[in-house]
Amino acid sequence: MDHRMRSTVTHCWAFILATTLGAVEPSLPNIVYILCDDLGYGDVHALNPGRSQIPTPHMDRLRAEGMAFTDCHSSSSVCTPSRYSILTGRYSWRTRLQHGAFGGFSPPLIEAGRLTVAGVLKQRGYTTACIGKWHLGMTMPKPVTAGKIQDGPTSRGFDYYFGISASLDMPPYAFIENNRFTETPTVEKALLQGRSGPAAAHFEAEDVLPALAKKSGEWIAGHKDQPFFLYLALNSPHTPLAPNPDWKGKSGLGDYADFVMETDWVVGEVLQALAQAGVAQNTLVVLTSDNGCTPYVGTAVTTPALSADFRRFEVHDLEARGHFPSADRRGYKADIFDGGHRIPFIVSWPGKITARSTSDQLTCLSDFMATCADLVGAKLPDNAGEDSVSLLPALLGTAPSPRREAVVHHSINGSFAIRQGKWKLELCADSGGWSEPKPGGKEAQDLPAVQLYDLDADIGETNNVQAAHPAVVARLTQLLEQIVAAGRSTPGAPQTNAVKVNIRKAQLNPAAHKPRSTLP
Repeated sequence: MDHRMRSTVTHCWAFILATTLGAVEPSLPNIVYILCDDLGYGDVHALNPGRSQIPTPHMDRLRAEGMAFTDCHSSSSVCTPSRYSILTGRYSWRTRLQHGAFGGFSPPLIEAGRLTVAGVLKQRGYTTACIGKWHLGMTMPKPVTAGKIQDGPTSRGFDYYFGISASLDMPPYAFIENNRFTETPTVEKALLQGRSGPAAAHFEAEDVLPALAKKSGEWIAGHKDQPFFLYLALNSPHTPLAPNPDWKGKSGLGDYADFVMETDWVVGEVLQALAQAGVAQNTLVVLTSDNGCTPYVGTAVTTPALSADFRRFEVHDLEARGHFPSADRRGYKADIFDGGHRIPFIVSWPGKITARSTSDQLTCLSDFMATCADLVGAKLPDNAGEDSVSLLPALLGTAPSPRREAVVHHSINGSFAIRQGKWKLELCADSGGWSEPKPGGKEAQDLPAVQLYDLDADIGETNNVQAAHPAVVARLTQLLEQIVAAGRSTPGAPQTNAVKVNIRKAQLNPAAHKPRSTLP
């Protein structure tokens, strides 16, 4: 057999193997998913004109080049559960996590063997990377200075990982690459008051965001010749507010706004890396956030009672200066109100998604998994993506009708809400989070047990009309009960929740959920 025949046979076998393994076609795009941490819908200048005072030119560029969803929601108003839903296409309240969020040493939440977005794309020939904040649990070595980290991103569908185990205010304070610390945590640090723990000696909060930007650019450059999926989960603008010295004071509005500007810079660095690698035209880029802006960030307030290296922040300081992170919605991170979970969601895909387009379809971050499966021609099994609906027709402009029947919302204390059309039913008397009326507070005790809002007439959720529409309350309650009982909210065989799910939570101690520096 001469070399030409050997070459032909080799290429034929390569084609057969690629087809068998479901290798992605060259025409399908790379995918970059940029997840900001606690970035409010109103923090993106292009989404909140006139009420945003923070420059975000690179996010604005994405919005100009692609589609903005004006009614997109994280599945929870706190981070861990939202991240679970993004990567699995399943509501996190179907797991053992019924309220709150994880810490840096928490065990894994994504079940071993559960199909993730990264797993779906790997099956179709993509190489996959997770860079940034994981916050979905890992099995840490004991002691933390010894051995290998188990059950991290590389065991949940990703080929490569670089980042931190949880939020930047949670130990261990050290970078992880694949399944080992890049520098062993041998000292104790507290990057935020009250959060002391194991740390790498050279790990500093202000260096994390630039490191993630640099690593992302390097990874893109190294994988430009094959289809790739990059899940870039930033640590910002979540506390601790740690803008790099290059960004300190840039906004004139305090550390939070400076950190948002640095976050926007990272978006620009990623876009530049795609352009330099020559893959920008064939890359679908998503920009979003895991929940709304926190109520305890804003401009600096001097508080003598606190240590000299810690400053308290309040979002109302920003609002007083004309910047509204929740835009026109009520509430903030942790709340059942829309400000807790309505987030920016911008998608760009040159030549495929119409520039400067807008969608008002009701969507959820859990929809990413079905969208990716649809994009690469994969069929999800019944036990995957149970709460995920493909947005691809909406992105391509081929589906003017709503893609979703309803979205289920969840707050930090486990309170439920369900949204269908203009109606939003909240199965609690309070905020479910950190805003007034607080769970268990005196004000909430005199309020109706449920809240119903007509968002077409009352986008700010100020007029509870539950008494006037008992039939709507009954219908939405029944729909929520059906979604819970079926183990899924999409067509397919019924599935089982990991625990019994109670849609009416008892009033939890508000002290456990108040906005303080030590909360995730």
